[in-house]
Amino acid sequence: MRRDGALRRLTVDDGTVWLWNVRHRHPGCRTVLALRRAERPHALLRLVFREVPGRAVAGFTTGRHEVIAVVGGRLDLDEPGVVRRFLDAAVARGLVPSANGSREEDGWPLFDELTTDRADDGGGLAVDGG
Repeated sequence: MRRDGALRRLTVDDGTVWLWNVRHRHPGCRTVLALRRAERPHALLRLVFREVPGRAVAGFTTGRHEVIAVVGGRLDLDEPGVVRRFLDAAVARGLVPSANGSREEDGWPLFDELTTDRADDGGGLAVDGG
């Protein structure tokens, strides 16, 4: 099992290398997916999943970094293909900072987008050290 928060590498179709990690945080019970380009390690996007009615994050009855909606299913943030889908959606929405600094976004709207369109298989994915 990976250490919580360990950095992982994800290489996409154009050869861009992304670094990512997942952590579960307290207080406030939340799971955070952090994404950054390897060449811009200080331009960080944090997708935050907080427990709210009808939505749950990792816990006793779930996988370590699963995020779940009562209506909408579940996604495991430890799976590189799932992370790739979140990355693609975040890039398409212009959420990834291009300069140094961090940006925090609610991850649930992207979750909803990804769970309504399960046809995407995360093609072109290469995982290093994963």
